Amino acid sequence: MTLLDAGSSGTAPDGRKVTDVAVGVLVQPDGRYLLAQRPEGKPYEGYWEFPGGKLETGESVEAALVRELHEELGIDVTACERWRTLEHDYPHAYVRLYFCKVTAWNGEPAGREGQALAWQHLPADVAPLLPAAIPVLEWLAAEAV
Repeated sequence: MTLLDAGSSGTAPDGRKVTDVAVGVLVQPDGRYLLAQRPEGKPYEGYWEFPGGKLETGESVEAALVRELHEELGIDVTACERWRTLEHDYPHAYVRLYFCKVTAWNGEPAGREGQALAWQHLPADVAPLLPAAIPVLEWLAAEAV
């Protein structure tokens, strides 16, 4: 895994295309954060992750995040900020993950794609975690100190 700034190259070190993904780290005032379980039929089925999805051509990270969280969770984001960027090489895809802290939204998150949701306190008590989600928990823990 590599921590990067936004705007890096569109090609992975091995020449594969980089898939840009907007990821929402929904955080409540009491410090709880939301994890979603990957649905059946997707790579890493059953693993827990932070919700989000791929950027469409010409779409900003923030626009993709708003769209994806509405599609996946049925919420309307009202406050978010880009937080960290991470690249991860999965066997099925090389991804650049733009993690955004989401601190305000309208609606109650619900798994609109059949995925389970879990509000968590550190440390997470759901498993297994998607490999790229683990550094996020470390970042949240470091900020909580």
